[in-house]
Amino acid sequence: MSTPQVAVQSSPGLLAASVAARLVTRLVDLQAAGSIPSVVLTGGGIGISVLEHVQQAPARDAVDWRRVEFWWGDERFVPAADPDRNDLQARRTLLDHVPVDPARVHQFPASDGRFGTDVDAAAEWYAADLADHAQPEDHGPVPSFDVLLLGIGPEGHTASIFPESPAAYEERSVVAVRNCPKPPPTRLTLTFPALTSAHEVWMVAAGGEKAGVVAMALGGVGRVQLPAAGAQGRNRTLWLLDRAAATKLPASLLRLPVS
Repeated sequence: MSTPQVAVQSSPGLLAASVAARLVTRLVDLQAAGSIPSVVLTGGGIGISVLEHVQQAPARDAVDWRRVEFWWGDERFVPAADPDRNDLQARRTLLDHVPVDPARVHQFPASDGRFGTDVDAAAEWYAADLADHAQPEDHGPVPSFDVLLLGIGPEGHTASIFPESPAAYEERSVVAVRNCPKPPPTRLTLTFPALTSAHEVWMVAAGGEKAGVVAMALGGVGRVQLPAAGAQGRNRTLWLLDRAAATKLPASLLRLPVS
């Protein structure tokens, strides 16, 4: 796994704009090299703000959006029209505004969808979809995502893997999560084997309430105790922070160059 690098912006707005610009550039570069990029999206305030900035970016149309595979790191297991759905928020902020290929948009099932309230069946289906898109060079049942975006909760969860939860120990690529400590209580999530299959993991965090767990995650704490610490890319792990979220980091981490 890669050694984490840290980049800091002065405000949440500048952070979202910089992540959006970085994402557009990465997608353009991958497509110029002949690839169909695969991106894992995240929800939360800063994650959706990033997508808003992508939608508004002057270089947005340099991306051939029909040739991008979209996945999600986790999802709330609620009806499809529930505003808490990460995929619904992503559609409203970006995906409905660019010419995506619907076959390349891989949303998690909803609780009023094909599996009804059977969250375990929904998890198995998403795992099978991932496996169907994995290539021999991926060396496993999950595609090697090009960019995997994640957020971090104030207690250290990422995706829907909460501290000391069963999902933190899972070897399956996707699992159902019940009794989450924050609503809604039932969710679907990629697990560490799936998260760490990505070439690049970008952890995006803003706000002073995240400063303590950011420092712990980058200080070597274990991933069961603090799941965000376990989200590492094969080739690159970026922690993209605003100034408030970075206040407890040692100066040595902030001096590492990030391009």
